[in-house]
Amino acid sequence: PGFGAFSGAKEPAAPRRADAAVPAKQPMVAASPAEGEIMGQGPFGRTYFLQGALAGGICCSLTHGAMTPVDVVKTRIQLDPATYNQGFIGGFRQIAAAEGAGALLTGLMPTAQGYFIQGWFKFGGVEFFKVQLTKTLGEQSAWDNRNSIYLAAAAGAEFIADIFLCPFEACRIRLVSDPTYASGMAGCASRLVSENGVIGGFYAGFIPILFKQIPYTMAKFAVQGKAAESIYAGMGSEPSKMSKGGNLCVSLGSGVIAGVAAAIISHPADSLLSKVNKAGAGGSGGLMSRLTNIAAEEGFVALATTGLFARCVMIGTLTAGQFGVFDIVMGMVGAKKFHFTDPKNPH
Repeated sequence: PGFGAFSGAKEPAAPRRADAAVPAKQPMVAASPAEGEIMGQGPFGRTYFLQGALAGGICCSLTHGAMTPVDVVKTRIQLDPATYNQGFIGGFRQIAAAEGAGALLTGLMPTAQGYFIQGWFKFGGVEFFKVQLTKTLGEQSAWDNRNSIYLAAAAGAEFIADIFLCPFEACRIRLVSDPTYASGMAGCASRLVSENGVIGGFYAGFIPILFKQIPYTMAKFAVQGKAAESIYAGMGSEPSKMSKGGNLCVSLGSGVIAGVAAAIISHPADSLLSKVNKAGAGGSGGLMSRLTNIAAEEGFVALATTGLFARCVMIGTLTAGQFGVFDIVMGMVGAKKFHFTDPKNPH
């Protein structure tokens, strides 16, 4: 033993004890997804849904607020087409000449406030329902039925959002249709309630807003999802392989397509909503009676086409902006938006 240390000879390995545990050869198994993860993404928990709600509130508030001048012109054309008969650009000139450029910002405050709340529940709700439905159905079934999930998630989220949006929209339309009605959001809300009560003042347009917003939101999210999927497929790529700038461009492009489709689908109800919130429109009966009277007086073609070009410009731009800002804010808060992926073809 004394010479072995210097001769380079290796010591014999110690014999294994009879009772020593022999490491078992582990079978190769697929790693189970981490808790809260689906389709290789996530986790999707409370923090993610709050991030989605915040991003939704910011994107809707910013985009709807920025489009206030367009919305003022669109609403005036819908409410008084005989006066505002010079087209979309002419409407801007008419309002600015008669009331000053500041009139184009009428209703900015209720618009920004109302659509922050609506965006919070709409975008946050869509993300929540998409994830929960995917978990409930299972990944493959969710992938096969992703269009139905988009539609169901959008409808559920929008219904909840509209409960909170309706009072703000009632104030906005009243201020736009009659700028002398009140000096601001608080005064308008107070006068509406004092004259009509909470339901009559704030929720006279609730049924029209549901008929407007739910089809609009269903079309917006379903068409945007399908359009984005087609764009990625056409480029032979997917969100996880694209740069942030590339994904943003896809969101903007698919958002324009979705916005125009959603605007056309929801325009008749948008026209009804604008008119039912105008003082005296449809007579003095109940809500359904007034809506019926307005529809009969205007006709479907007029409801579906009056102010449509302005609304397509507005909603196409607005929707593209919403999806773009949503993705930017989600990135800023460290969240990645959930995308449907085919479990049979993981990347």
